[in-house]
Amino acid sequence: MHPSDPTHPAESPETPPLSETQPISESDAPESGAPESATAEPAAAEPAAAERAVPAPKPPHKTSFWKELPFLVLIALVLALLIKTFLVQAFYIPSASMENTLSGGPYNGKSHPYDRVLVNKLIYRIRDIHRGEIVVFKGPKSWQESPEFVSHAPSNPIGRFFHDIGSAIGVAAPSSKDFIKRVIGVGGDTVSCKDDKLYVNNVRLIEPFIYPGANQCKDNAFDGQTVVVPKGRLFVMGDNRSGSADSRIHLGDGNQGTIPASDVIGRAFVVVWPPSDWKTLGVPGTFHQKGLAAAMAATDPLVLGFAGALPLTLLRRTAAHRRRVRRWRRLSAG
Repeated sequence: MHPSDPTHPAESPETPPLSETQPISESDAPESGAPESATAEPAAAEPAAAERAVPAPKPPHKTSFWKELPFLVLIALVLALLIKTFLVQAFYIPSASMENTLSGGPYNGKSHPYDRVLVNKLIYRIRDIHRGEIVVFKGPKSWQESPEFVSHAPSNPIGRFFHDIGSAIGVAAPSSKDFIKRVIGVGGDTVSCKDDKLYVNNVRLIEPFIYPGANQCKDNAFDGQTVVVPKGRLFVMGDNRSGSADSRIHLGDGNQGTIPASDVIGRAFVVVWPPSDWKTLGVPGTFHQKGLAAAMAATDPLVLGFAGALPLTLLRRTAAHRRRVRRWRRLSAG
């Protein structure tokens, strides 16, 4: 190709950029005589109009407290029932059998409140029941046939429902099948009453906590009686000894009036209502006497096992020591 040919790349004029050679469409070209600023305003106005067209976010919907209240009450009841079933239960004292330690309503013409106590339901899963503790238990059949009080649940189904809930959380009278007493003797103990003086394993109990003026043990024909508590059972009495239908009145029912330890619901450990009666329910000092502890140790299978194992261990260690001495002497002689 000759260099003079206008199509030769060396001689052809420089090709302008595509953006400069691309024709402008009529829609993009500004109208004649109109300034550039006039064409820019509508473009800037379009985003502002779009922003105004977007609806503002609505505030979060607030649920009415009254609509949430039934759900909250249901949760509270479920939690209360779970706690009551496995850990702690509030219990309503329905009778005067534990006066004056626990108030159970009017007694001897005097006005007393109905105390509410908390019952630890877990403690006896990890240790045994001790003398002097106040326990709540399901009464044996013979006890239920002659209860200290009778619970009258409402006949109306709705009223009965709320009564049962109240019993579960300790604000209404419980079932007449439940009893609350103090443990006097455990399995293996000997409980006796001599001249209205109470003895456990031949150790006299001094009980300043019983109802003022009440007999210590002779009511219900118990004076002169002796009971050996069977293994796995408990001999229980109310602190109001003259007004308590306890183990003494059930001597002829079998097992000498004792109750199964397995029927114990838990230990009452504190009075929570009314505030004027608030107190903890500890074990009186009379149940910590050395004679009682010695008697318990003598009847405890674990203690007996240790007592038998100790001499055997000493004999074995003595024999091993003698063998080492003889071996050393033989080596020394050789």
